[in-house]
Amino acid sequence: MRRAACLLLATTAAAMTLTACGEDDGPYLTVYNAQHEELLEEMAPGFTEQTGIDVRFRSGDDFELANQLVQEGDASPADVFLTENSPAMSLVDSSGLFAPLDEQTLAQVPAQFSPSSGTWTGFAARSTVLVYNTDSISADELPDSLLDLADPAWAGRVAFSPTGADFQAIVSAVLDLEGEQATADWLDGLAEGGEIYDGNDVVLEAVDSGEVDTGIIYHYYWYRDQEEAGENSSSSALHFFDDQDPGAFVSVSGAGVLASSDKQADAQEFVSYLSSVKGQQVLADSYALEYPLNPQVELDPPVMPFQSLEPPRIEVSQLNGPTVTELMQDAGLL
Repeated sequence: MRRAACLLLATTAAAMTLTACGEDDGPYLTVYNAQHEELLEEMAPGFTEQTGIDVRFRSGDDFELANQLVQEGDASPADVFLTENSPAMSLVDSSGLFAPLDEQTLAQVPAQFSPSSGTWTGFAARSTVLVYNTDSISADELPDSLLDLADPAWAGRVAFSPTGADFQAIVSAVLDLEGEQATADWLDGLAEGGEIYDGNDVVLEAVDSGEVDTGIIYHYYWYRDQEEAGENSSSSALHFFDDQDPGAFVSVSGAGVLASSDKQADAQEFVSYLSSVKGQQVLADSYALEYPLNPQVELDPPVMPFQSLEPPRIEVSQLNGPTVTELMQDAGLL
């Protein structure tokens, strides 16, 4: 797989690195990036080749970078913000820091994957799944709903990684769909009976080894392992929830242009490129196995087709990160 040759330039804040693709002193964009660095290092060179504009990344976690942007306000050096999950986009958007995106950019992705405000767009997605050990449990024993996993009957049988942005995005969907009290009850049940691990890859390993029967992850962790060697997925399979269950939640990676940027045209062009057919094809061909959101581009089999998913309909701008944090803290998960 093709990788861009990237140069580590400097550390600018705790756990944040500035990375540039290209080495000249020509025009460039500063992108605060919470998506996977490897993915953007595959996608950005095509934009640079097309436009001559270099892309320099400051990388960190979703809410680390979102809070950084809120603190910096109009003084931020960022031109574009990219996230792995959308709640961090909502935090920045609620502070009024995004410029409206061009209508042609918004039109490249179905409307449900961008906020109604038109201030940012989704450009990649991942489906919530339940990975299960095929030696320990059969498919017909699996729960009908993600919410069932908090029942005492599943105590000691479900793994999850509560500290990561992935699981917190899933909780935000439960909150939006079920309300605060039901979400609090669900989290309490998981805290009481679930098995906590640090990272989705570790959850996958624990399930595949038979250490625990099931685990809550996103689809691409299992498919990536299958593609690489199957070392941590050979004794497991994926269960896709359906019928718009919270467990069928599709999390969206967002892209937005900062209103304070003095490179508006270039920043708008970069976000447009990410969701264009050309940019989305790079995503589809990459190691990531995340779903493209432009309907003209699809992942190859054996990944479950995007159109076969049955996710709940959620207004992406309503996913509430701060309330999720409070609820998880109350449950003792953070």
